[in-house]
Amino acid sequence: MVDVQTECVQVGSEALLSVVIPAYNEEDGIAAIVERVLAVKPALAEIGLGLELLVVDDGSSDRTAEIVQHYEDVGLLQHKPNKGYGAAIKTGFCAGKGEFLAFLDADGTYPPESLPDLCREALQGADVVVGSRRSGAESHMPFVRKLGNFLWANLVTLLSGQRVVDPASGMRVVRREALARLYPLPDGLNFTPVMSTRTVHEGLKLVEIPMPYEERSGRSKLSVVEDGLRFLRTILWTALYYNPARILGGIGVTLFGAGLLIGLVIVGMRLFGVTRLGPVGVTGTFAAVVLGVAGFDLFALGATFNYLVALFHEDPVQPGLFGRPIFDPPLDQHFWWMGLLASAAGFVVGLVSLILGLNGWAIERLWLYMLGGTMLLLLGVQLFVFWVIMRVLEELSRRDVMIQADLEPLA
Repeated sequence: MVDVQTECVQVGSEALLSVVIPAYNEEDGIAAIVERVLAVKPALAEIGLGLELLVVDDGSSDRTAEIVQHYEDVGLLQHKPNKGYGAAIKTGFCAGKGEFLAFLDADGTYPPESLPDLCREALQGADVVVGSRRSGAESHMPFVRKLGNFLWANLVTLLSGQRVVDPASGMRVVRREALARLYPLPDGLNFTPVMSTRTVHEGLKLVEIPMPYEERSGRSKLSVVEDGLRFLRTILWTALYYNPARILGGIGVTLFGAGLLIGLVIVGMRLFGVTRLGPVGVTGTFAAVVLGVAGFDLFALGATFNYLVALFHEDPVQPGLFGRPIFDPPLDQHFWWMGLLASAAGFVVGLVSLILGLNGWAIERLWLYMLGGTMLLLLGVQLFVFWVIMRVLEELSRRDVMIQADLEPLA
């Protein structure tokens, strides 16, 4: 066993790959995976990389650490007590000396023989290289986990606008300089999907290459339901950190569209002579109002949050990286005239309904139009108010750029 540093290394050696193996009660398989990683050293040397292997014993109660200590050229770090899968990887990253950092599981499910292929992509400029279990190579992943991975992949793709095939893969090569933009990352098993989500939202170069996968023998430490829900929650929250409008705005547009559709059906019934609504019709009217208001508010809230995200997290190197709008050009730029138009239409509908009522029309014929006019009027006011808020936030987000532009002639 070799000694390893206990403090984070800020600058690593250019020609070194630090491989981290997080291990928790892996006495049955740790020796095999260590020897397989060490056997890849000649292949790594051929592409100009040295090898540093670190095993992080994450509070094991078996002989995992004892077995690793027999390998003179393997570094051992220990957690007492168990801190989690992600925490073990981060401890290894902290102690590693290489410019390139890799990790894989201790149970032999991921092939260390694929490390040279992943490193080639990293040497060519990729920030994060993922060994993908869903890119055509032979995979023995159980069906339930295949289904979960399919859902997470499509969710990350939808939220980021960039195709991601295997967001939960546990074998990767990461460029050390990318860590500052990938962190913070969680300590648990959701370390990998959050890393994938942050990678694509940060504008880092993500490359996924096919890799065979073997299911581990014995019981997996992954809980399908509990960890699946944790994956979902952390992916959504991470995406919200970068682009709230993509989630809130997408939900809002869907709800507003559903409310609008229901409303059009009810108006169509009225135009064909239906003046009295039964329980289904009344419920439909209620649903149209609730869905329409909630949908618009969620969309506007997401767009507003995008300006706040851009205000607090704008990247001076890559402007526009945070808070990208759901529509391009941004729909909120037109909220002012849409608000005025909706308010005017609502006022006219309400005024006409009042005049007709004063001239003897029964309320059964007018209530729906009066409700529609009220909705239009309130929606118009909301549109205008949100437009004002967003313009203020937009000016605040551009303040530093505008200051710099004014100072340049004086420099």
